[in-house]
Amino acid sequence: MTLGEFDIIEHFFKKQPIMRDDVILGPGDDCALVEIPPNQQLAITMDTLVAGVHFPHTTCAYDIGYKSLAVNLSDLAAMGATPAWVTCALTLPHADETWLTDFSRGFFTLAATHNVQLIGGDLTRGPLSITVTAHGFVSKHHAVKRSGAKPGDLIYVTNTLGDAALGLLILNKKISSSPDNEKNVLTHLNRPEPQIDIGKKLLPLAHAMIDISDGLAADLGHLLKASNVGAIIYVDKIPLSPALQQIPAEQAISLALNGGDDYELCFTLPKEKQNQLKNLSQLTCIGEITAAQTFNLYYQDGKKYYTPTHGYQHFSG
Repeated sequence: MTLGEFDIIEHFFKKQPIMRDDVILGPGDDCALVEIPPNQQLAITMDTLVAGVHFPHTTCAYDIGYKSLAVNLSDLAAMGATPAWVTCALTLPHADETWLTDFSRGFFTLAATHNVQLIGGDLTRGPLSITVTAHGFVSKHHAVKRSGAKPGDLIYVTNTLGDAALGLLILNKKISSSPDNEKNVLTHLNRPEPQIDIGKKLLPLAHAMIDISDGLAADLGHLLKASNVGAIIYVDKIPLSPALQQIPAEQAISLALNGGDDYELCFTLPKEKQNQLKNLSQLTCIGEITAAQTFNLYYQDGKKYYTPTHGYQHFSG
């Protein structure tokens, strides 16, 4: 069977597990039509994943579909938004029915988890890349931005950091680990879990928030710049998984600071609201916002952390 553009849309993307009542018109027309709930603002984000840049060429289609949606939902989580709709522009070198089946299955598995409907997109021939635009709702004037951090705020992160970076090292055979650890970190790399629920719960608490996609040091740096503040981070308070704890401490800390692809949340909140986090699991306080616009890294014993930090940047050489 030779698949044309409209065959692919019909067979792999028109049938999906989520059909929302607020979608008036979905795929198949010139535009989608949706209805925004009253007293809500629309949060919109877009990410492109390119083969060989954002995922290895050997990555399976299911994981590519899953991750292409996950990285966008993570941006919505960082503003406390509730996901609703997505569009997907898919560029393929050729129409492979097996690949398309697995890609759409991975994409729609995560979409169903978060009640997200695909409402349109584009399909073209070329080097493999996926561009997803995600739309979500947040109550008017309540979105958590990068620019709200205040001196004295505590800095928190969700779950553990550095696992995806360790997974990439394992894939490239630059480091080895136990089978269980390897499985866990590769899951973090290929199927990150967007922190939608915790993002929504932090809406009334957090002063500022960002998702960690390019590495903690880089992304927290973006938050500090937007807020015109500085920070002190205690590097040995950064939460590490059992897999990271099995490698040398300095290497583990470097991966957690610089590795990227974590898609966890970093947020700040006033000290007086710290007790309101008791019912929220997997949160770790790693430092504090300062008025001085400097970014300082220390160990808890007061020793300065001198290793240079960096994050992933396109076109940086």
